[in-house]
Amino acid sequence: MPPGVYTGAPIGPLPPGRPSPLDRPLPTGGTRTSGDALPLPAMDTFDFVIIGSGAAGEAAAHEALRRGASVAVVERELVGGSCPFWACMPSKALLHAAGVHAIGGDYPWTRAAAFRDYIINRQDRSWPDDSGHLKAIVDGGGEVIRGEARVTGAGRVAVQLPDGRQRELAGHNLVIAVGSQSTVPDLPGLADIQPWSNREATSLRTLPRSLAVLGGGPTGLELAQVMARFGVPVRIVHPQPLLNHRDHPRNSAAIAEGLRRDGVELHLGTRAERIEAGAGGDGAHRIHLANGEAIDGHEILFAIGRTAPLAGLGLDSIGVPLEDGRVHPDERLRIAERTFVIGDPAGPEMHTHLAHYQGEMVVAIALGDDVRPDYRAIPRAVYTDPEAAGVGLRLDQARAQGLDAVEKYADLATSAKGYVVEASGHATIVVDRATHELVGAFLAGPAAGEAIHLAVLAIKTRTPLEVLADTITAFPTTTRVMGLLFTEALRDLQSAGS
Repeated sequence: MPPGVYTGAPIGPLPPGRPSPLDRPLPTGGTRTSGDALPLPAMDTFDFVIIGSGAAGEAAAHEALRRGASVAVVERELVGGSCPFWACMPSKALLHAAGVHAIGGDYPWTRAAAFRDYIINRQDRSWPDDSGHLKAIVDGGGEVIRGEARVTGAGRVAVQLPDGRQRELAGHNLVIAVGSQSTVPDLPGLADIQPWSNREATSLRTLPRSLAVLGGGPTGLELAQVMARFGVPVRIVHPQPLLNHRDHPRNSAAIAEGLRRDGVELHLGTRAERIEAGAGGDGAHRIHLANGEAIDGHEILFAIGRTAPLAGLGLDSIGVPLEDGRVHPDERLRIAERTFVIGDPAGPEMHTHLAHYQGEMVVAIALGDDVRPDYRAIPRAVYTDPEAAGVGLRLDQARAQGLDAVEKYADLATSAKGYVVEASGHATIVVDRATHELVGAFLAGPAAGEAIHLAVLAIKTRTPLEVLADTITAFPTTTRVMGLLFTEALRDLQSAGS
């Protein structure tokens, strides 16, 4: 099949005036070879067949095309995946608008919603337009096929097209990049309401009268702050005593302080047990908690985690079992011969930047490069106000791994940066005394998500404290607060003779 032709249609409503891809004539004949790939016995054989076109699949497709491979991408919905349409981009656009609104700027909800629609390419439509993402792959020489994919054997994929036809594909390399979706538990009463996932929360055009957020991870925290800053009563329920509990406790505390400042009501150390539709005040839903309390919300956002849609994908046909709905790739992202998994289903964490990294990495591995992913320095960030970011190991994690680790801490509020912008927060570093290397860093405060990258590079390259302490950081910045800790930590080690 010639490159650049696609078949099928997006799942979900087509916006008014948008032509269906099914209106295009189906192609016939044609093969494509490249590089040292195996001979192509049929028109539907490719060097790479990639299932899913989110951050991981898209990155893999572009890298494979750049290296001269033939590529087919199967996508059941939007080319580009969740990040540009339902997750990262719209949530950050709304956080920006809410931040301006919170300090009295001219950014009412109507303008915020319009800006968000512009960001996700949905102006005057009910469905985002993914043609830019599609065009980039097609222009690069790849093929995008819209439909439901199922693995039917080694290197074999059957695609169910929206019009009921089926298309068979063969790939010298098969890449699973199906992303993840919001996890919704089986709570009593859930069937009587229409719960929100991140999709509804990031795409709404009318503010809810009130919102209950179940889950205190990054998605729930960011969207809670958006709603609260536009005047929506918001309550968060999280089963752990700390928000975003896998983060450093100081980051968790900083986020909690910022949310409480904006009026968010926190219910920590408890979980939802059942829901009564419309039983609350003013017709809100009532959520009964494990601690005996009850809270109300006209809308309920589930942000308790994400699940990869691997069930029904046919991985059993190549001898790959699902363990609690998961797969376990090896150190080169393989789950079977010439079959790889990348992005959210691959782990070890779920981030767009990690998915993109794995997408490019898997192509290099499949084409024979002697490389493997390095996960020691994965940055994490929550873009609330204040921002919180981290990389590497907390002190307890470092010691659990047998490191002779110490922690240094600085209060950002009493730093030059904190004074000039009236901000609170912290900088915390974790150092291995034996090697004088940074093994963890955590920041809360202005531009924490940017400043953390000095620590990311230091951990990645195993840069010693002697070099970090001798590195000049600009004054006054959040990065400099962390930079001064490098100097203090080195002096402490030198004084102790370490």
